[in-house]
Amino acid sequence: MKRLFFAFIALVAFASVACEKIDDLLTFYINHDEEIVIKSYFPVGTVAPISPIPVTTNSSENFKNNKTQAELVKDVTLNKLELVITDPQTENFNFLKKIEIYISAEGKPEIKIAYLEQVPQNVSKIELTSTNAKLDEYIKGDTYTIGTRATLAKAVTKDVTIKANMRFKVTADPL
Repeated sequence: MKRLFFAFIALVAFASVACEKIDDLLTFYINHDEEIVIKSYFPVGTVAPISPIPVTTNSSENFKNNKTQAELVKDVTLNKLELVITDPQTENFNFLKKIEIYISAEGKPEIKIAYLEQVPQNVSKIELTSTNAKLDEYIKGDTYTIGTRATLAKAVTKDVTIKANMRFKVTADPL
């Protein structure tokens, strides 16, 4: 009886490792960069929406390059979102108190995908926290829109350009 029990435990352990390895083989990343401009006229202390940015996904090409197709994609989440000030180069995020990033698409609701409740001072690069929202239907489509809501800590005297480096984790079914 003990042999049967140990054999069962070994089989379960092997199956879980095998499934994890298969998932790793079927997982890839899509990197996408966008530019966000914070205009100098935003009011301090209020949540200010920043102009939405339409994004063309090229997802079918990304799926093809990773030997899969949209119908087989089972899970997409935002794996990383980093914001870097690109202009003016001497600027830092001291003007920003809080930031939230949203995604929307035609016929789909807008959902929050990343945020930072308290932006650190004296840095020109920040990494936001992903909400781990399920983004399959947004990334599979031809386009989606990225929206930003920011709370300013102090006045912005000139426009600030920020590069948003996004990385999406995609897992597909084998069949």
